[in-house]
Amino acid sequence: MSLCAVAQALLTFHLIGSKPVFPVLGLLFTSTLGIYNFCILITRPTKPQRSPYKRVRWFFAHYRLMVTFTIVSLLSLVPLFFIITTESKILLIFLSVLSFGYGLPLFSVGDHKFGLRNIPGLKPFLITLVWTMSCVLFPVLESMHNHLTDISMRDTTILIAKRFLFIGALTIPFDIRDLFDDRKVGLKTIPVVWGEKSAYLFCQVLLTGYIVLMFLFRQNGFSLDFFALTLTMFLTGWLIFRSAWEKNEYYYFFYMDGVLILQYVIVVAFNALKYFFR
Repeated sequence: MSLCAVAQALLTFHLIGSKPVFPVLGLLFTSTLGIYNFCILITRPTKPQRSPYKRVRWFFAHYRLMVTFTIVSLLSLVPLFFIITTESKILLIFLSVLSFGYGLPLFSVGDHKFGLRNIPGLKPFLITLVWTMSCVLFPVLESMHNHLTDISMRDTTILIAKRFLFIGALTIPFDIRDLFDDRKVGLKTIPVVWGEKSAYLFCQVLLTGYIVLMFLFRQNGFSLDFFALTLTMFLTGWLIFRSAWEKNEYYYFFYMDGVLILQYVIVVAFNALKYFFR
């Protein structure tokens, strides 16, 4: 997931015509690694080696190593944090509060404690918002501060909207996978409320919305980026459709999450073609 965050930031830098800002990439890598590991640590099951999830069993089988990675990654955020601009610091503090509040049981009703993820309808929105702001707005702010690009508020908003639709579509299949468990604990996700088939259809609507925004607000006509990103949307739609019968854990954490990396790889590959056809 840390590599996914870095790839999405690199995609943003490419689309706004900016060179990568390495403190941004470092912060995204270490913060994602630290937060994801932290969330797994605080939700440790009573008997992790009997967990139905392979990643949970592997994580706690290497407990000391993963705790070390978590501590090192979170500590490395300190020097990187002081390099970035004040605007970015405010943004990251806000997103950090949302990220930790997502997993921590900060609220209570009677004897029942819960985090932000347990509030009906908030789980997919929070994940999408944090990822979009981290991988789009954060790189844009730092790139503009370093005078590496000059992007308008309108173009930034469109870029955020497109990425929000894309990442939003990717979060829903994970809720569909957890449909039975979410129903059992009373967690109101989109698949629980709307049903599995409607949730799959909603994913395709979000991806279609991404393509429509690209078509309506294309800046350089039908560029290589346009075709590369459109191809990625079709591939993502197919992977989401296939997830209806692919319940394998690796399918979600390799193929589905891997699309976040593949999107950038496809864009780079398409742009590399112009050097071969000159």
